[in-house]
Amino acid sequence: MGRRGKIWIAAAGIAALAAGALWWRGGAAPPPVLVSVGTGLPGGVYDAVGRSLAVLTGDAPVRVRAVATAASVENVARVRAGELDAGFALADVAALSVQDSSPAAVTAGSEGVQDLQAVARLYDNHVHLVVRAGSAYASIGDLSGARVSLGAESSGTEVIAERLLEIAGIAVGADAGARGLGETARLGLGDSVAALERGEIDAFFWSGGLPTDAITGLAGRMPIRLLDVSAALPELTARYGPFYAEAPILADTYAGVAPVRTVSVPSLLVVGSEMPDDVAAALARAVLDSREELARLHPATYQLSPRTAVATSPVPLHPGAARYYRDAKPFS
Repeated sequence: MGRRGKIWIAAAGIAALAAGALWWRGGAAPPPVLVSVGTGLPGGVYDAVGRSLAVLTGDAPVRVRAVATAASVENVARVRAGELDAGFALADVAALSVQDSSPAAVTAGSEGVQDLQAVARLYDNHVHLVVRAGSAYASIGDLSGARVSLGAESSGTEVIAERLLEIAGIAVGADAGARGLGETARLGLGDSVAALERGEIDAFFWSGGLPTDAITGLAGRMPIRLLDVSAALPELTARYGPFYAEAPILADTYAGVAPVRTVSVPSLLVVGSEMPDDVAAALARAVLDSREELARLHPATYQLSPRTAVATSPVPLHPGAARYYRDAKPFS
């Protein structure tokens, strides 16, 4: 039996358990289904939400097992390959998979790769372009010649950073030339923060929910600024799709950091199309049932609700999740 067959062996009992039928009859509950969920980097919201879901679903019919990853690109690739059951992913990265026009890491291109679907829209990620407060950088166009971290390799941050730099006319790579970055690094969030503090880089990109703990900590240790990248929005949507939006990072988000306009993109919980309907429905229910506790644990998830969870475009909603939302009647 293949890995997916082993994972879903208990799926037939999930619908009855989710409806409470076995408990009502006083019978024994079927064994829980353990769902591996790719999260993200330490210090980021995906990591915090994933670990919280693992705790909050500890007694649920579907139990989350949080798996640390480089986030969106890696999660999408591993879900499609059946290496993860689910994962957090930015809508722009997931769109590449749906459109089948992504880098090899997203489309995978190997036999047995399953289509991507979603069980919920979670919250909006905000692009952070972080510099030292005393630096001369005022816009993304000023980064020519600068030492910049684009985010971890195989992350959604890397995807949006490269798109923003391209729109600003800043080339990336060893042969970037006069209008290119001075040095390019692909560091995870924690390493980007540390490199900025040590003076090894001049700026770093991060795409995450508000607030992001690692940036909260950085702002408490040294003066920083966030650069406005919202001017790129019309070109972003024209080239890549309507899931980008202009959004604020308010003055009280990070202590001592001035407010700024930026670009946001939705975060989704994605799964493979081979996930049984009963499991997808139970996973959607587990996430929605945890929303109040999640919101108390992290402010970014205040956006999560039955009304917003169904808005997973450009990724199609899994039929099992769609059934759950229909039966739950979130719009009534």
